[in-house]
Amino acid sequence: MDWLGMLDDHWGWLVFAALLGVGEVLLPGVFLIWVALAAAVTGLIALTLPVSVPAQLLIFALLCLLSVWGGRRWYAANPVNSQDPLLNDRTARLIGEVVLVVEAIEAGRGRVKVGDSVWSCRGPDAPAGSHVRVIGADASVLQVEPA
Repeated sequence: MDWLGMLDDHWGWLVFAALLGVGEVLLPGVFLIWVALAAAVTGLIALTLPVSVPAQLLIFALLCLLSVWGGRRWYAANPVNSQDPLLNDRTARLIGEVVLVVEAIEAGRGRVKVGDSVWSCRGPDAPAGSHVRVIGADASVLQVEPA
């Protein structure tokens, strides 16, 4: 069966849009819905106007680009609130924690024990064995102050 032959009829686009919508529900990622929207609009255009298959494919491609671009802009302007906004920001989750200095902080640099790992840190001088509080982070280097 020639799959491009399905596109001669607007139902091919509408079925494709429905399948993409089902795919979005089963595999949520907030991406397939924008392609489904482009397929549905292409199907509606094919329903109302006599458009050739190459023109339909071009319309679909352009609508895909526009809908994905518009969706990204909309999500940037309306971010989804998370129950744990620091889930993927491990250093930000450490702010406020009291940690143990394992390598003396000298000249503003040292190492601290966080859980079962050792992190580089910056802060005022402190001897090994003392406790400091994490007040910030610069990439993977913790900023500390005396506890």
